Amino acid sequence: MSDLRLRRAAKKGFQFNIIVVGASGLGKATFVNTLCGEKVIQRVVSDNPADLADEKPISINPYTVEIDDDGIKLQMTVIDTPGFGDSINNSNNFNQILGYLEKQYDDVLAEESKIKRNPKFQDNRVHCLLYFIPPTGHSLREIDITLMKKVATRTNIIPVIAKADTLTPPELAAFKQRVMEDIRAYGIQIYDFPFSEDVDDEETVSENRELRAMLPFAVIGCDEEIDVGGKKVRGRKYPWGIVEVENLNHCEFTRLRYVLLSSHLQELKEITHDVLYEQYRSEKLSKLEGLAEQLANLSHESGPLTS
Repeated sequence: MSDLRLRRAAKKGFQFNIIVVGASGLGKATFVNTLCGEKVIQRVVSDNPADLADEKPISINPYTVEIDDDGIKLQMTVIDTPGFGDSINNSNNFNQILGYLEKQYDDVLAEESKIKRNPKFQDNRVHCLLYFIPPTGHSLREIDITLMKKVATRTNIIPVIAKADTLTPPELAAFKQRVMEDIRAYGIQIYDFPFSEDVDDEETVSENRELRAMLPFAVIGCDEEIDVGGKKVRGRKYPWGIVEVENLNHCEFTRLRYVLLSSHLQELKEITHDVLYEQYRSEKLSKLEGLAEQLANLSHESGPLTS
């Protein structure tokens, strides 16, 4: 993106859409609130044990928040998916999330096909899916593999290890390695910070190589502040010490926030439009063209109608 286009876009404001997916209790709402710096998603707390036993269907809830960072306006829509993975049979969960992603592509395709387009059309294509992996320390579960494979061609997937402070540093490093081995073994397409040493500058190559090595990002969410040496920080107090959300020695939240809200925001949008959407568009139009040919052949074979 040229500097001129970037300045114009910054003045107008960026629009960025992400969806957060993962089992209940992994801190997705807390992560979103920490990312946005405000209570975007209210956590639902129930004292009734029976509520925990009830199977609740997945719901897809978008929230829009405006973020102003050094004069650059960002309108971000975060789509929460409460109920994911809470059923015995989660096949409907996969289909609903995939259906939501494809519905946004269909809306753009329909708008592009109009003779007179709506200048106020809202582009709700999802630029990134954050998939929250439970910190089991073992390997990916079947539900993790199925969901990521299902949506890999429809959005940029960034895997995240939730509640990373429940693992020791050696456990976390080993778990990261196993997760990435599973992703490669099952052929799951994720956003792995692609770069080309022949095309990209040295700084870009170095940065993307460093970020790729961090996958999956280990995060800790906390939308409350605690006092650390007279300074207010976002973190959690434990009997053995304090975990700071924005301390890179404790977790990789700040690096992920930097990726989403700054360094790779535009690239995630461009890949969504230039690669993922174009691929979906080609598939959709090819199917429609094939259907039209079949109908034309059937009409030709049946011959003209006679009275």
